[in-house]
Amino acid sequence: MTTIASKNPAFSILAAFTLFFSLVSYAQTSQSDLPFTQAYSVKYGLSPTLEDGKTKLKQVGSDRDGVIQVFSSQGLLRPRGGMHLYPGLLSKNKSYLPTADKNVQAMTTFNNQFIYADAKVVFSDAWAGKLYFHHQLTSVARLACGNGFGIMVTDGIRIHYFKDSVLVFRTSMDDRVLDIRYDATKVGFWILSTTSVHFFSEKDKKLQKIFSGEEFTCADVSESRSEMYLGTHDGYLTIDLKGGKAKGAIKRKLPSTDITTIRVIGGKLWFGSIDGAFCLQENGKFDYYASRRWICSNTVQDIQEGPGHTVLILTDKGLAEIRHQQTTLQDKAMFFEEQVRLRHMRSGLNCSLVGMKEGDLSTGIFENSDNDGLWTSMYLGAEALRYAVTHSPDALENCRESLDAMERLYSINKIPGFPSRSFQRAGYNKNDEPWRKADEEDWDWKSTTSSDEAIGHIFAFGVIAELVDDPGLKKKAISLIDTLMNHIVTHDLYLIDWNGKPTLWGRWNPEYVNARPKMVGDRKICSSNITAMLQTAYRFTGKKIYRDKALELLNQYGFLDNLMAPMSTIGKAPESADELSQNLSNTWNHSDDEMYFLGYWGLYRYAINDTLKKKFKESIIDHWQIERPEKEAAWNIFTAMTGVKEFDLRESVEFLQKYPIDLMNWTVVNSKRKDIEMMPYNFRDQTIKEVLAPTETPINRHNSNMFQLDGGDDGSSEYSAGDIWLLPYWMARYLGVIKAPEKGSMPTSTLTEKMNR
Repeated sequence: MTTIASKNPAFSILAAFTLFFSLVSYAQTSQSDLPFTQAYSVKYGLSPTLEDGKTKLKQVGSDRDGVIQVFSSQGLLRPRGGMHLYPGLLSKNKSYLPTADKNVQAMTTFNNQFIYADAKVVFSDAWAGKLYFHHQLTSVARLACGNGFGIMVTDGIRIHYFKDSVLVFRTSMDDRVLDIRYDATKVGFWILSTTSVHFFSEKDKKLQKIFSGEEFTCADVSESRSEMYLGTHDGYLTIDLKGGKAKGAIKRKLPSTDITTIRVIGGKLWFGSIDGAFCLQENGKFDYYASRRWICSNTVQDIQEGPGHTVLILTDKGLAEIRHQQTTLQDKAMFFEEQVRLRHMRSGLNCSLVGMKEGDLSTGIFENSDNDGLWTSMYLGAEALRYAVTHSPDALENCRESLDAMERLYSINKIPGFPSRSFQRAGYNKNDEPWRKADEEDWDWKSTTSSDEAIGHIFAFGVIAELVDDPGLKKKAISLIDTLMNHIVTHDLYLIDWNGKPTLWGRWNPEYVNARPKMVGDRKICSSNITAMLQTAYRFTGKKIYRDKALELLNQYGFLDNLMAPMSTIGKAPESADELSQNLSNTWNHSDDEMYFLGYWGLYRYAINDTLKKKFKESIIDHWQIERPEKEAAWNIFTAMTGVKEFDLRESVEFLQKYPIDLMNWTVVNSKRKDIEMMPYNFRDQTIKEVLAPTETPINRHNSNMFQLDGGDDGSSEYSAGDIWLLPYWMARYLGVIKAPEKGSMPTSTLTEKMNR
């Protein structure tokens, strides 16, 4: 058994110098907060008068004035209202009655102006209304316009080409025409049917077949005009337009292979499908825009470039405008600070908004959860770190309010030093056994507190005690540390509930901990957490009992060996183990990861001596190596605390940048994707070889599996950024691994200002 003394006389001067230089002999990686592009969505559903199940949305477009129009079976529609998280509506466009009264059958744009066709004529309200002629078809399915107002129309079989409003060419196709695109470089029109691609030359007035195939659904031409991308129900093809041959095999490694539309926008290739929209990146991967986080439904009808370099994604349920705003991480942090204060504070506790109807914020209520103390601890730690970095009076006031709430978790029940899970006014907690009536009139408190809460509390109180220079807050934080740890130590390392019995998960006693086989995670995490908690108590109270108890556990009861066990040894208990140990080790516990890393703050920073500190650093880095595939900013930044040079800073910044600003729990499904490589079942529940971007995964707290592919609740809840995003960001700022934005790099308008326009 490894033994560490409080003072180690054998620890030589040479060894001390070696340790010192191993910790500080290099410059730790850091990064400036450079501007990046934050994507977000503004959505427009159908107005109530159109929600009859009969309105078919077909095309979308915009003109030079930024006017957006949707062509539908009910005529032309216009979006109105709409902000981020506050959807607008699509309503009938009656702004110009002579156009609104026409039975429009097709729509296109040319030179950023709208052109329409009804049952008789092609017309436009632009160019002083001079564009107007009879197309000589009984109906129109598609039309396109080229230079000099050469216009081609089709009813799906017959094709008419007009020049200066005069019919100069006509033909019929053998199969259904799906689309027509003008090509200014080649001076002609590309015509896509279900089995062929033709090109019509305006100069020669000739129609030439370029490529044949089966079940084409959509197409677009590259910016260089040398390639065409052909969508099918089973992937897409790239066609060499010079040779008229496919370049390679059909591509099926896509989020969805049933392609409904293809568009080249800003040099990027966008796809619509029956399972959402996606955009091809330079590295060959896809940005996936699915679920109601981004679009109104996953059945995409059309994609077009919108005003101000936005992307318009039309689905069968409505329109989404994907907007992009230049911002910095600091600006994003202030956006999230406002989100927390507006919608996630209940009596100083950081909580979720629940009970919503399809993301309607006005229908949400504050959740009362088992982990109110934990989520609040993480937010409180974030605000304390923010204050340490900025000395913001607002951050200090946030600390004061939430620390008051944390203190009340202890004072609202009669058990000395026992933290309640939560508190709430009486009358709302019927038939819920953990709720107990408080002595205070009209209040209840929640019992059965777990180790999750305890380690969260000690983390937050330790951060305040160390970093917040307000004497009153510092004193209160230290008092709460002592209050909790005195309860645990005097009760033989248990949390003792109202009934005089240990809570189910508030157990650090060696008899309990060492009863677990060595491969069961509870043995390691309980040893790690209680050591961190006792060290924190000793650091700030100076009471010898906490130091002595920590050393006793480490040396006499094997807790040092327990917590130093490599993460690679954690696995399932053997069949001969007790039932509890088997239940605790069915799979990797991601809540344990959260508890470990919160505890690492006190384990490493407040280590009793340098020998232990070195060992604890080794244990933290061993754990981090296991977690690296998740690319989770929080675990990376906690690891940076040790001074290690490599902690995946680039991945951490990407996580913070890409994390969506819509924290609604929209239902997300990635398991059907064809562009991900599934892995066989494994103990860590790593479902795919490479983790998806947070823009595409379910919204999860840090206690969840980052490899979770599916999840959500149809937008009935919204998580708080207080624990999810603000904690890793402000810790990174405090540690100096992410710096403040450079002067002059801030965008002209903040995210908050942009959202409210």
